[in-house]
Amino acid sequence: MLSLTCKTAIKAVIYLASRHESGANTGIKEIAEYIDASEHTVGKLLQTLVKRNIINSIKGPSGGFYIDREQLKEPIITIVKAIDGDEVFNECGLGLRQCSETRPCPMHNHYKAARETLEAFFRENKIRDLCDHVNNGAAYLIG
Repeated sequence: MLSLTCKTAIKAVIYLASRHESGANTGIKEIAEYIDASEHTVGKLLQTLVKRNIINSIKGPSGGFYIDREQLKEPIITIVKAIDGDEVFNECGLGLRQCSETRPCPMHNHYKAARETLEAFFRENKIRDLCDHVNNGAAYLIG
C-alpha cells in the first residue's frame, strides 16, 4: 500500500521525533544511516517534509533538521499525504483503473477493508505516539 519512499519518510520523522527531547538538530547523514536509507533519498524527503511544515530545518554549520512540540501532535496521515497523496487510500489492490463497488476486482472488498483500517490508524495516531513506542523500546526503526 505505502510506497517505499513513504515508509522511509515515516521512519525519518519518527527518528527526528525520538531526538526531540535532546533539542539537537540532526543531519541527513545521521538520519540516513540510522534508518538504513540513501542520503540522497532522505535529503529529498526531508525537504518535502519541511515544505509541508511537518518538520523544520536550519541551515549552517550547526544546522540540520528537527521537529517541534506542535508537529509531534500531527497525525501520521500528514506524512503519508505529503509523500504518497490521498490516492493510496482509494487505489485498487490489483492496480486496476476501473475497480469500484459496481465493478470490483477479485479482492476489492478485502482490500478496501484493509485500506480503511490503515487510513484510520494513520488518522488516529500522532507522530508522538509512534515515537513513544521507539523511545520506550517497544518498537524499532532498524531491522
